[in-house]
Amino acid sequence: MPTDRAAPPRSARTAVVWEVLRDVVSSAATDVLDVLDVGGGTGGFAVPLAQRGHRLTVVDPSPDALASLQRRTRETGVEVRAVQGDAAGLLDVVAPASADLVLCHGVLEHVDDVEPAVHALVEVLRPGGTLSVLVASRNAVVVARAVAGHFAQARHALEDPDGRWGPGDPIPRRFTEAGLLTVLSEAGLRVGAVHGVRTVADLVPGGLADSEPGAAEALVELELATAHLPEFRAVATQLHIRATRA
Repeated sequence: MPTDRAAPPRSARTAVVWEVLRDVVSSAATDVLDVLDVGGGTGGFAVPLAQRGHRLTVVDPSPDALASLQRRTRETGVEVRAVQGDAAGLLDVVAPASADLVLCHGVLEHVDDVEPAVHALVEVLRPGGTLSVLVASRNAVVVARAVAGHFAQARHALEDPDGRWGPGDPIPRRFTEAGLLTVLSEAGLRVGAVHGVRTVADLVPGGLADSEPGAAEALVELELATAHLPEFRAVATQLHIRATRA
């Protein structure tokens, strides 16, 4: 059985999240975790974790995504339970207090009501279990719109309660760090580490990291080095929070 139960793939866009998950897994009281990936789609996180011996369930509203997940599990020879559902109705398809680790990545931006969804995530966690939350950051889109020359959209995103830059924005909701921390704390979670994700990676022109030997690995190391620094986290594309159920 592998000694590193969540070895992170070396990608600048996901390295920070995998680093946190590695810490969660390595500090767990048991070698094999029950992991629930809400909105896990085709298994970008679920399949690698299943390959390392953990028990995975993916809940996703898309039957097409779940079909792709099942094809992927057959190709990789791992078992992942695939369940159609969403965060709002999570307790209809998953038993309470059944997961040691819950992943909720790129989901809270799209739910109709954030607070009930977070409470459902807490309910499926066992006491002492960990919630991994990844959301889009409001600050990043303000900067991105401004850099692209869309100053009115940047101002709109800054002032809009949901952090949207206008009617054409494909993201229904973005978060500030303070706002997200409040929601998680009020749901009874003990908030731990907060990291910026894609702090530098999204600023690097496509292909530049592959232009010379070692550049891609150096970008990963830079992402990891800046992720925990508040001054860089403030402009990261996404925010990642690790929280535990008391």
